[in-house]
Amino acid sequence: MTDTDDAVDAFLQKADTAYDEYDQGYADADATLRRLKRHIEDLRETHEDD
Repeated sequence: MTDTDDAVDAFLQKADTAYDEYDQGYADADATLRRLKRHIEDLRETHEDD
């Protein structure tokens, strides 16, 4: 597996967690979007480094 593959897997897991927490009422929409944005930035950085 490449670093990008690992980063995609990590992103998908983190995104699923963020959505689940939002659906369960643990986070509001703004907080969920901020988390997703950070995860997207991490994924983008890994992809650019690969």
